[in-house]
Order: sequence, then structure tokens, then C-alpha cells
Amino acid sequence: MSHAQNPVAPRISLVVPVYRVQGYLRACLDSILEQSFEDFEVIAVDDNSPDGCGRILDEYAARDSRVRPVHLDENQGIGKARDLGAQRATGDYIFYLDSDDTLAENALQAIADRLELTDDPDILLFNHVRTYWTNRVQESAAGELLAAAGTDVFTALERPEYLTMFAVVWNRVYRREFYVGGGFTFTDGIYEDALMVYKTMLTAERIACLEQVCVEYRQRRQGNSMRTPGRKHFGIFEQYARLFEFLDERPHLSAVRPLLFERMVSHFLFTLVRADRILPQDRPEFFKLASAQYKRFKPARFQKPEGTPGLRFDLVERGSYPAFAAVEFAGATKKKLVKRASKMRTALGRRAYDRLYRMYLRRPIDENLAVYSAYWNRGVACNPAAIYYKAKELAPHIHGVWIVRPGEEATVPAGVDYVVARSPRYWEVMARAKYLVNNVNFPNEIVKRPGQIHLQTHHGTPLKQMGIDQQRFPAAAKNMSFHKMLERVDRWDYSLSSNQHSTEIWERVYPCAFESIDSGYPRNDVYFRATSEDVTRIRAELGIEDGKTALLYCPTVRDYQKGFVPRLDLERLCRELGPDFVVLVRTHYFYGADPQLQALQERGLIKDVSKHPVVEDLCLAADALITDYSSIMFDYACLDRPIVSYVDDWEVYSKARGVYFNLLSQKPGETPGATATSEDELIEVFRSGAWKGEKATALRAAFRERFVQYDDGHAAERAVRSVFLNQGVTPSVLPLDQRTPAPAPGAARTAPAVPAQPSGEAGLVSA
Repeated sequence: MSHAQNPVAPRISLVVPVYRVQGYLRACLDSILEQSFEDFEVIAVDDNSPDGCGRILDEYAARDSRVRPVHLDENQGIGKARDLGAQRATGDYIFYLDSDDTLAENALQAIADRLELTDDPDILLFNHVRTYWTNRVQESAAGELLAAAGTDVFTALERPEYLTMFAVVWNRVYRREFYVGGGFTFTDGIYEDALMVYKTMLTAERIACLEQVCVEYRQRRQGNSMRTPGRKHFGIFEQYARLFEFLDERPHLSAVRPLLFERMVSHFLFTLVRADRILPQDRPEFFKLASAQYKRFKPARFQKPEGTPGLRFDLVERGSYPAFAAVEFAGATKKKLVKRASKMRTALGRRAYDRLYRMYLRRPIDENLAVYSAYWNRGVACNPAAIYYKAKELAPHIHGVWIVRPGEEATVPAGVDYVVARSPRYWEVMARAKYLVNNVNFPNEIVKRPGQIHLQTHHGTPLKQMGIDQQRFPAAAKNMSFHKMLERVDRWDYSLSSNQHSTEIWERVYPCAFESIDSGYPRNDVYFRATSEDVTRIRAELGIEDGKTALLYCPTVRDYQKGFVPRLDLERLCRELGPDFVVLVRTHYFYGADPQLQALQERGLIKDVSKHPVVEDLCLAADALITDYSSIMFDYACLDRPIVSYVDDWEVYSKARGVYFNLLSQKPGETPGATATSEDELIEVFRSGAWKGEKATALRAAFRERFVQYDDGHAAERAVRSVFLNQGVTPSVLPLDQRTPAPAPGAARTAPAVPAQPSGEAGLVSA
């Protein structure tokens, strides 16, 4: 049926099964919705995904009526999810797209054009590429085959070579009347694609091809069910048994039986030797079943392939696994032995403290010991500090030890146990601690033992691009080894998040096997627990005179610059704003003392608070925040106080560092308040009152809705109960409108004193 005959239905129905892909789902949906061709619908089937996928689908559906989510109450598996999507589809063609893959630019237009040119075939085959986390793109093997077909229309019996294409359902579209009329449905278990592909190809009366790349097939480093070893891969035998039962019922297809037999055995062998599919202890049994299926379905007069592949076929037919293993795994075993010997030589050459570390690694793990570190051992701070204090309250049996750099010992609060990095005791606690808590990664040399639990707390919400996304930005990466980085991330068991945006980003840019805990950031608990007395006291300690408006200026580091380069004439700003304002300046912790700031402070123009030990105190003291790309904006948003974005180098920064959204867009959820791109604009923002005006307030509310999602004063408790006490992520997050942040300085001067809520973090506020 041509599209002209059914103008109401969309031309293409994209069926997208969705499960545990929250880090990739937006990219998938964006690649569809940004297509130049618009006559489509998206049937997105949420297969009871336990992460944020369902919420993402509803968000997209609210913005675009072509997205039609279906939410399942129980997990059905990808086959059943596809079947349900096909039942809901109304388009002329069904296009199965996996939710971690993306469409290439103009893919749908190219498909629609070729469908029209070939007069609506039953199946249209098209090309794809494989994309890797390293940004490598690999062409498929089907390009020449697809190009050779031109605009011809044929059957699989006429051109059996097209049965050798990658047997997946997402590199083709199906005419819906052909597909539904044929009663095609997916079978349970994995490897269901191969059975569906062969059955539909052998049934179709009209097949056409398109050589253009239409799908970008993502090769995930972790999380792909096909690359998780286990017994489920034995399901491949049942799928191919069903295929040959299908052939048995259709004698007219006997001509392609040898080809499909060869495809089956090759698929068995490919699966057998993959370490990410069949476990070594299961290989003999898998080989035995492959041999039995070989003998059962071998066609008469079958000709084995030549060379080494033929030898493998012969060994399978003979059922000789020892001989097969000798041929297949001898080389790999030799490489492993050479690598192990090399590692041993390296280990024997290490210094004395490494020998000490190896000795401690042989001792039992201390189930009641936790090691904490923050900002590359810069002291007791950030999310790890809040967790440490909360653990002392809720899990007092767990002894916490902090790692500090040499020379930082004096910064450790009284009563806090610590070790100096690389000291003898450091190696002991790192080797024996049950819990490892950090807001950055531990060094490469640290070994994550079985039984140890690594909690990654992070130290900000990502505006700038992170993890493997930095590969596209050399100024940010600075010769970073991304392979080494991911090896460090492989040690994570848990990753804390303060909002869905962060959860999605972390899972995509750190493609490893950790579990996300949507707890909020523990360091932000203080913003909901500090009282008016706390605010007044902190301002007094900082020397902020009563009645003055304090502006906290926090510029972040520039990857394309060396050292602190002031982007603002602070002397002019203070002069223009007048005596009613006081400016607190905090430079990034990467920078040392700045003589210019010191001179301005000596003249009484600013307060240089770069070395103040607790940044949360500074936020509580400030009436407003001036920042650029620093993640402090997301934390400060907890306080529901004005945020001004001063970004005079947006074009340079966004291109050199890469960003996830546009701070200057003025879109709700992207811009946190008033913005300025020059000193004159910044001064006018304060003179005019725009910094706290109606528009800025509305933008801040939307920004808080998106980013202050889990922060409610109980994040540290959720982290401790979940990781240390195994009680789940409790208590539940309070709705945003039920949270009460610390009073603003003006309100604090008039508000009655409120007793501090017991939190275990009082020392963090005043430290």
C-alpha cells in the first residue's frame, strides 16, 4: 500500500523498547525528533525500567505529540516490548530502533525516498556504522552488498547473499501490513533477532536496499545484555532450532538451507569464544550442544568453508572440544602468561612501601573501617565530609579515617582520625578498609579488593562536559588517558547524584558497572538545616557588616588558560556598586594565592575568601552568587537566593571545554537567573535590580525544579543508610515545595531563632 492511499497514518512507526538506558535515551530520541523527515511516530515502550527512563519518555511526550510512551507494569523483555510496540504502531512501516542507538542525520528521509522509489517493498535493508566510546566509527561489512542492489527489488531465494547481512531487526524496516499479516512475533530470550530476520526475509516477496548509513550502533563498554556472560547465551540453540523447524515446514526453501546452516554454526563459534558471553567453565557444555545441533541440522552435501574456519567446523562435527580448545585458545593463553609474568616482574621491582601494601592486601578486610578523601587529599570537605559526620551518628561502629596530603595535617578538625598519603598506615587502611569514599578517583596504584565497597560522591553537577565526552575537547583532556580513567571508574560500586540530569550524564560518560544512588549531595544538607543564628554568626565571623549586601563571586578554572586570570575589574565593580555591597571572592582551589586579590583586600575593597575552609559557610553568608560555569551554582540554588551568571567568554569556553546546555539561553531550567556578558552589563544587573527581579526569580524557580531535585537536607542519611547500613535509599525525598532552606541574610536579621535540627553536621557548618 502506498503512503498516498493512507494519508492519516504516519509513514514510519519507530518502535523503541526501553530498559536501563537513561544515560543514552535522550540521544536516541533527539536523533529521531531532529530528523528532517517528520512523518513518523515513536512508540516508546518502557519495559518497567527501574531508572529514570519512564520519566524521560513522559518529558519528551509532553513536548512532542509524535512520542507515544507505553509504560509496562512488569518487565517483559525486549521481544515482548517490541511486539507490544508493533501492535500500537499505525504507520505504513515499522522501524525497530534500540534505545541506546541513534539515527544518522537525514536517515528517515533517505528511507522514505527509497521506499517510494521501490514502490513500497515488504522489507527495506539499509546500512549502519558501529560507534565506540573512544569516538571511533567503524563501517559495516554490508556497504558494497547494499550498493550492488541499486533500486532492484527481489526475494531472498533470488539473492540469498542478502541473508548474510548482520542479522538484527534494526538495520531494516518492515511494511506493517506484511509484518502484521504474517503474524510475526518475537520469541523469548536473547538471539531473537536472528530468528525474526531469517523468517521475515524468507517470507518477503519484495526486498529492497539502501546503501546509506541510517543507524549508529552504539558499542557500549558496559551494560549491554549481549555482552554479559552467563547461561542465558545457551538460548541461541533454541532460536536456531526454531529456524530449522520453520525450514522443515517449507520444502521450497531447501536451496538456502546450507547457507543458513553455515550462518548458524558460525554464530555458535563466534559466541563460544567470546569471554563476555560464555564463561570458561561453561565452554565444554556449550561446545557439546553446538556439536549435537550441527549433526542434527547438517544438510546433505554440505560443503565446509575452506581454511581455518573449515577446520573449526570439522572439530565441531567431531565433537572434540579438547582439540578445538587447543586450536582456539592456545594463543590467547600464551599472551596471558606473558602479561602475567610482566606484571610479576614489575611488582618485584617496586619499592618497600609497595611490598608493605601487598602484605596488607593479604590481610582480612576490616568490616568496620571506612576511608575518606576529598579533592585529591586536600582535607575534610565536600560530600565525603558530610557522609563522615552522618556515619558517626547513624553507624558509630564504623571508624572513619581521612587521607590528607603532607603539610595539610593542621587543617584536620580535632577528633578526626587521619593518615598522611603514602605513609605506612595509609597503605594499611587502603588495603583493609571495607568502605572507600571519595569525591574524585583514588590513584591508579590502589587495588580494589573483592569485598571492598567504593562510593563515588562526585563534587558537582555537570555543566561542562565530563568523562569520555572530554575526548572531543583537547584543552580539557590535556593528554588524559581515558582507558586509565575508566579503569579507575571500574572500581566504583555506587555513584551519588543530586538530580536526574547528573544521573544520566554519569552513566553515559563513565560507561562502567556502578549503581546510581539518587540521594542528593550530602554537602548540601546544611543549606536546609542551618538556622538564622548560623547565618548571622557566619557573616560576623567573615566580617560582613550588618545591613550590607554580600555578593559571593566564584569564577571557575579555564582549561585554556594557565593560572588565575581575573575576568572582572573588581575594583571598578566595588566602586560602581557602592558601600552597601561587599564582594567575597573565591578562586578555584587549583590556584594559589593571588597578589592582586590580596592587594584589593588590604585596601578594604573585597574579601578574599579563597582559603576559607568551608565553602558552604560562604554560600550561607551571601545574599547572591555571581559565577560563570562553576558547579557551585547548582548547590547555591538550594538556598533559593539570586544567582547571576557572568560569562564574558561563553563562545570560547563552550567550544574549548564543551557544555551540556546553554547558560545564556534564557530557557527555563537552563539559565539560573540574570545574566551578563560584560562588566557594564553586570553592573547594570545590580543597579537596575534585575538580579532579584521577577524574571530572575522565575528562571531560578525553573532551575531549582530541574537541579535541586533530591537535595532536601537528608542526602547524607540516604547515603549512609544505603551504603553502610544496607537499608535502601531512605528516607524518601521531600517534595520541593515542602523544603525550607536556610533563611537569607536579610531574613536572618529579623527571624526568631530556630533550634538546630539534629543532623550530625553541626561541625561542618562552623568548621
